[in-house]
Amino acid sequence: MKPSRLVKIEILACLAIGILAGIGLYTFDYAKGLSYFSNNPKACMNCHIMTEQYDSWTKSSHHQAAKCNDCHIPHEFPWKYVEKSRNGWNHSKAFTLQNFPEPIRISPHNRRIVQANCIHCHEGMVSKLIEHRGVTLSTMRCTDCHRSVGHMSLD
Repeated sequence: MKPSRLVKIEILACLAIGILAGIGLYTFDYAKGLSYFSNNPKACMNCHIMTEQYDSWTKSSHHQAAKCNDCHIPHEFPWKYVEKSRNGWNHSKAFTLQNFPEPIRISPHNRRIVQANCIHCHEGMVSKLIEHRGVTLSTMRCTDCHRSVGHMSLD
């Protein structure tokens, strides 16, 4: 009995999906994809492009107090994992296509996350500063004055 056209299409579709899934899983494993869901700062060096940032963090005043995720990723569930996935996609795409600026700079979106996390950890100090000096967080960022706190200067 000759297989119908629909059966052939189903077999080809399953084969194509299997091949794509296999390539995707291999790439995810090769890129140490699961490590990006951890809190280990060494995960940020998997692609070797962030070596300078990692080294500067180890020399910073926040080295003992904060890991990469404490500053660069939202703390709330599910946004923590949404942002990790978004950053992972953007970083892997930029690395694969070799489409990133050198030296690497933080994006405006991620800069807002860092600002929110500075305030989250230092709320007591920040609220007193705002009261005392009339500083507005919409016009001034913590890193305007404290640029080398999380990373020794990369300039």
